[in-house]
Amino acid sequence: MTRLATDDVSALAARATGREGEGRRALITGLRGFTGHYLASELTAAGYRVFGTAMPGDALGPDMFAVDLCDREALAAMVAEVQPDVVAHLAGIAFVGHANVEAIYRVNVVGTRNLLEALAASDHRPSSVLLASSANIYGNANVPVIDESVPPAPANDYAVSKLAMEYMARLWMDKLPITIARPFNYTGVGQAENFLLPKIVNHFRRNEKRIELGNLAIARDFSDVRMVAHCYRRLLAAAPAGEAFNVCSSVPHSLSSVIETMGEIAGYQIDVQVNPAFVRANDVLQLTGSNRKLAAAIGELAPTPLHETLDWMYRA
Repeated sequence: MTRLATDDVSALAARATGREGEGRRALITGLRGFTGHYLASELTAAGYRVFGTAMPGDALGPDMFAVDLCDREALAAMVAEVQPDVVAHLAGIAFVGHANVEAIYRVNVVGTRNLLEALAASDHRPSSVLLASSANIYGNANVPVIDESVPPAPANDYAVSKLAMEYMARLWMDKLPITIARPFNYTGVGQAENFLLPKIVNHFRRNEKRIELGNLAIARDFSDVRMVAHCYRRLLAAAPAGEAFNVCSSVPHSLSSVIETMGEIAGYQIDVQVNPAFVRANDVLQLTGSNRKLAAAIGELAPTPLHETLDWMYRA
């Protein structure tokens, strides 16, 4: 069956069921990661058959492949076997304080290039490729609300690696329908405790009386991971190729307000101590994003109030 005929069948199936992914295949790199689980649920509910990648050595299940992004041949073989219709590239090193700087660049830049190379060489090219970048590329922007026109000013190796990934991806935009997502901070059940909000929530869940934190001056635009996954799915469907989008709530929350909210949820106040070891010299002090461009591309957004997200995490 030709690709055109296959697309026609998929389109007819989608119209018949009312589900955008009916008869189509979705590939999520890093499916076992924090965000991958939620995006897989979104895509499955939309009718897609979801395939995913995990690191070699991880437990596998149906439609899962053990692939190292830095292994070009293995990655190309996986793409040839799956033949995805849409691709969400979530795999990579996502922790700003990751100790191995070389790995940050190798995985986030070279690994992404290997994937794009494999997709562009495939006989069955996807209709949409979503690359997860980061709002960290903006650094300490001197504007109250950051939209996509703000010049990048990365302030750490993680952010530089994500910006380098974006620039590298431009080399493939004439061959693939690439959309770049720049999520601001987001959280939810299942996020590792080396991230700020899970650390705070888990201290309250354990009824600890004291917590050590870093820079209390930071303020972040926090979103719920379920909302982020929903936006990713809608971006994959809309396929606004060649564009970058902030994914955010547009509502900033200071660290002190998060502590206060968690105190209300848990019913007690915790003693906060600043540990200088947790204070980074190049900390981005405030990140608040504009989601107007995103809403114009995929429709109205309904960010989950942070109080609801924290309560969900606390009671999970």
